[in-house]
Amino acid sequence: MDCLLKKRLDFPALQRKVHGYPLVYLDSAATALKPKSVIEAVANFDRQLGTTVHRGVYTTVQEATTLYQEARTKVQQFLGAKHFEEIIFTRGTTSSLNLLAHSFIPAFCKPADVILLSEIEHHSNLIPWQMAAQAYGVQLRFIPVNDQGELEFDGLIDEKVKLVSLAHISNVLGTLHPVETLIQQAHAIGAYVCLDGAQSAPHLPIHLQQLDVDFFACSGHKLYGPTGVGILYGKKQLLERMSPVEGGGDMLELATLQDYTPNQLPYKFEAGTPMIGQVIGLGAAIDYLQEIGMVKIAEYESFLLAYATEALNKVKGLRILGTAAHKGAIISFVVEGVHPLDIATMLDCRGFALRSGHHCSQPTMQRFGVSATCRISFGVYNTQEDIDQFVYHLKSILEIFQ
Repeated sequence: MDCLLKKRLDFPALQRKVHGYPLVYLDSAATALKPKSVIEAVANFDRQLGTTVHRGVYTTVQEATTLYQEARTKVQQFLGAKHFEEIIFTRGTTSSLNLLAHSFIPAFCKPADVILLSEIEHHSNLIPWQMAAQAYGVQLRFIPVNDQGELEFDGLIDEKVKLVSLAHISNVLGTLHPVETLIQQAHAIGAYVCLDGAQSAPHLPIHLQQLDVDFFACSGHKLYGPTGVGILYGKKQLLERMSPVEGGGDMLELATLQDYTPNQLPYKFEAGTPMIGQVIGLGAAIDYLQEIGMVKIAEYESFLLAYATEALNKVKGLRILGTAAHKGAIISFVVEGVHPLDIATMLDCRGFALRSGHHCSQPTMQRFGVSATCRISFGVYNTQEDIDQFVYHLKSILEIFQ
């Protein structure tokens, strides 16, 4: 724990003040802050190279290409993928899931096949499937959750289901779903599984081969990396059956005026000049996380979650949404008689950065009968003192409304 507390100094954003108060950042579920090593990796690329990759024989292109490909290998090893070419770079989790929805369905589904989601998905794992389902004539079905925020999927994974796609950890409730059981059940009837790992990859050790999951999506900016870069993992034999959804440079081997031949994996899904600096920055972020150790990060954030949950449960009128036995480091709450926007705005005036609203998951709000919540979420830079100060100032603000 002590070594993690020292990591606060690695994050320049935490050295500033907001409205005269030290910044207390409690919104890592939205975007994690960037350590100096990531900032420097991106700046060094722009300063010393700044060129494209793959296209050219001159020195700086070759150097940039090496750094770019090294980052892909780092992602492969970090996530435990079997093959280098199973790692596709995208603009983020949203981009990854859009790519998957519009490439998987025409390759694997026939009309009346079912894509199974949960009723508490982030919009990024809902809208792409709605759009693709309408385009290709497949059906959507939804796994309900109980009042604790836990999935109730018994009997729902049947022979009509072609793919199950759901968040590994709910971005609103924090629920860590029993994905191992779900994957086993899906594979038993010949269905595939995609995990939205936006909230799990930065916080838990992930080993895709051990999970035996078919697809996995996550974002660089939640992994302490740059914005504008994400990852789609897919098993090699599945990706080879799927067609690209974007055309242009790099994604083809041969082009004529009449037709084209797709490039090999992973390039057939990476049309155009890629996010070179961002990918290199993502590689630096993975180096940073692995230096700490994902097991150590998971244990520390579990401690913070338990500490904050106990403290918030003592706040009069406050109700936590999502009380599953297994959770990620996310707490959403409402306070009777006080709008979440008012809470978040007044706390911002005291230097606290937290999220209010529907968190890009309006169906979750509808399921739990609220229009919005406040959400706090933790990263490697958070401390017990952050939580103590947050609860103290929250109570102080709520006294105004009594």
